[in-house]
Amino acid sequence: MSESVDLYNSSYRNYDSDVYRQVRTDTYGEDLGQTSWVTTQESQEIPQRLELTREAFVLELGCGSGRYALQVAEAVGCRVLGLDINGPGIRTANQLARARGIDSRVSFEECDVSQQLPFADQTFDAVFSNDALCHVPRRQEVLKDIWRVLKPGGRLLFSDALVIGGIISHEEILTRSSIGYYVFSPPGENERLIEQAGFRLVEVLDRTENAARIARRWYDARRERQDALSSAEGEPNFEGVQKFLACVHTLTSERRLLRHVYLATKH
Repeated sequence: MSESVDLYNSSYRNYDSDVYRQVRTDTYGEDLGQTSWVTTQESQEIPQRLELTREAFVLELGCGSGRYALQVAEAVGCRVLGLDINGPGIRTANQLARARGIDSRVSFEECDVSQQLPFADQTFDAVFSNDALCHVPRRQEVLKDIWRVLKPGGRLLFSDALVIGGIISHEEILTRSSIGYYVFSPPGENERLIEQAGFRLVEVLDRTENAARIARRWYDARRERQDALSSAEGEPNFEGVQKFLACVHTLTSERRLLRHVYLATKH
């Protein structure tokens, strides 16, 4: 049985460490504090798909260390609020916003998004979530609550890297789930839940290759810095993360797990 592995706390706690910066840069091509399967090109497409303007107020669910939210705010000029359940990630995110002098437009809050969102109806122009909703229970209720806080015509974009595409063994499920709580989705289920929540589904994009590519690069970048990362995380945790990344690469490259991106609008 696979032991529990700490990926997120170690990543956010060591955000400013040179070795973690180097790993992120080698993995993604640029350092945005990422811990997702979003490539640089895909991240650049998100504001366009959401049709963001300078006047928009945007909500990110699962913002992590906040660097992508900051990039969106700086590139578009809009306001962004990021939510995440990870305390070290939120502290880092707010520190970065203050350091960049845009904390009047971008802020971050610690929040369990599986519960009702603490916002009034029709607050946001757009909501997005990069590879985070797979960690959140009660997806139907979460999607309904996102619909509630979106303005009419508002857009939702989220990715799910745990859409089942083939046969997966018990051990592979354990390894893939070793870094935290996960929900695996059968094909077509997200589409059904999106429409039941009241959204109109605009498009579904297959981004499985992105997950396979990122997992391979992330694994290699960490392996090249094994000594430093083992010192920071502990040898057992380092190996646990490596096993997790190898499993992600295998399952996505063989398309037994798929990563889909969903874009929807509120009627």
